[in-house]
Amino acid sequence: MKPSELKAQYLAANLKKGETYAGIILGKNGEPDYHLVLLPGEATDVNWADAKVFAKKAGGELPNRREQSLLYANLKEEFKPNWYWSGEAYASDARYAWYQYFGYGDQYFHHFDFQCRARAVRRLIIE
Repeated sequence: MKPSELKAQYLAANLKKGETYAGIILGKNGEPDYHLVLLPGEATDVNWADAKVFAKKAGGELPNRREQSLLYANLKEEFKPNWYWSGEAYASDARYAWYQYFGYGDQYFHHFDFQCRARAVRRLIIE
């Protein structure tokens, strides 16, 4: 079986209705590689806490910064040209979290109370 056929078979068996395959994230520091899947639906005008609740209810999590970069590279058309929360807090100040602008790809951090959009992802570990 060709690699493209194996990929199609894997995706058909593992994607749920409305989900979109985003690509592979390479594991770092001994962590496994995994497939990233964008879940359907979007939250608008939510702070960081509400964005995390939305993602959990959707069956996933907010993407981390590396994942947002992959989403921008591979699925930019699935996003409005707007700011979307990541699941990463800003390490230097626990009152802030990272977010990405899907109009041109920049990532910044903002206070948790800022209102923007959110999408959820799920991860499929590659064994």
